[in-house]
Amino acid sequence: MSSLLAVDLGLKTGLALYGEDGKLRWYRSKNFGTTARLKRAVYSLLKEVPGLAVLVIEGGGEIAEIWEHEAQKQGIALRRITAEDWRKRLLYRREQRTGAMAKERAVQLADAVIAWSGLRRPTAPRHDAAEAILIGLWGVIEQGWLVCLPPEIRRGGIPGQSRKMG
Repeated sequence: MSSLLAVDLGLKTGLALYGEDGKLRWYRSKNFGTTARLKRAVYSLLKEVPGLAVLVIEGGGEIAEIWEHEAQKQGIALRRITAEDWRKRLLYRREQRTGAMAKERAVQLADAVIAWSGLRRPTAPRHDAAEAILIGLWGVIEQGWLVCLPPEIRRGGIPGQSRKMG
């Protein structure tokens, strides 16, 4: 089975792994502390994910280049996006008026993805993990692994409403 790894880039990194069925497998936050430690960890992270077919990263700069270089070496397809890409698809414009508002809504939506995927939720995900979850949700929709947002992960409309993504 193929998988997709979503990464909210930074030394404090959010990670979210999705299966081909569009469901979240795991999510976490990782503080690498330094670029050197991040660089050493990326190789192992990508190698350890079974069936990793796609890597979706949000961000740029030197940290993005580290992930891009390793994905290329390991033959993993890569998509580099901005926050606006996934926010445009998953959040209403009114939920994006400020960065703080978008981050708050991202945590709420990520929590819905966690529940829909059947994962335990001991605590709400940190902002970087929540954003990685939504980057990954954007990615599985782009891959065609999900054709619409399940009712449990609705965009903020009427409870139980399913919206076509496209």
